[in-house]
Amino acid sequence: MLLDIASLMTQSEMAQLASPGPMIGSLPIRWYGLLIASAVLIGVSLSTYLAKRRGVNPDLISDLAIWLVVAAIPCARLYYVAFEWESYASRPAEILAIWHGGIAIHGALIGGALASLIFAKLNKISFWVLADLVAPSVILGQAIGRWGNFFNSEAFGRPTDLPWKLYIPPAQRPNDYAQFEYFHPTFLYESLWNLGVFAILLTLFFRGLKPHSKLKNGTLILTYLLAYSLGRFWIEGLRMDSLMLGSLRIAQFVSLLGIVLGSGGLFWLYKMRRSLPDVISPDASLGNSSSGRTKV
Repeated sequence: MLLDIASLMTQSEMAQLASPGPMIGSLPIRWYGLLIASAVLIGVSLSTYLAKRRGVNPDLISDLAIWLVVAAIPCARLYYVAFEWESYASRPAEILAIWHGGIAIHGALIGGALASLIFAKLNKISFWVLADLVAPSVILGQAIGRWGNFFNSEAFGRPTDLPWKLYIPPAQRPNDYAQFEYFHPTFLYESLWNLGVFAILLTLFFRGLKPHSKLKNGTLILTYLLAYSLGRFWIEGLRMDSLMLGSLRIAQFVSLLGIVLGSGGLFWLYKMRRSLPDVISPDASLGNSSSGRTKV
């Protein structure tokens, strides 16, 4: 009987989520970096495929990917540093030390959006066409990238005793919660949520390819903005390492903005039956066709 109990306890402990560490074995490679690089490669491949299916020049996606990476990473870092300035003011050399951690997805999204606007303007293509092609890749990349938080034992939630609880090493626990061992695996919650959003976006995309489809340009990126923000808002409420402005969780505030913009944009498209403002005129590109077949 005692052996049976010990066996069950061992199996239970083995079932707990626990990071094997941030490095890949003895190799000088971090899981986080590998996951981000993999997400970029998978995302570019996926968006290139979607561009071909929609009749958009796939070379544009490869060119845009460079712009997105160059813009997103620095903006993600600057966004994080801006809201953690008190800890960086006394050690400015750390501002550029992105390999020590400290990036924010909302900063990356803002940087990517600005880069995409400029890219669309220069290449005379609808911003919304590009955004719809990239949106599924972005949310899939976020689902993959969240596992970097798992390997780093970071971005976890409040203490919990749920069966899927996450073990956090003592060195990674907040000082006020040093006595707790297990916490909500918020990285997992968001990764699964993002995979669900990814499935919705792909479904919308392929429905938009059907003859007489009424799917309008901008639908995918607005749906992404709405759906991702809904999930991020409630998940952020569980986290213990949120970027703060006073007593305000910045990610929740930005998520509320995303919910308003996403739902408002969809209302504008389908209830008001109006086109979204774009960087080109409606006649400059077939990208504003609602049929989903674009030649640029």
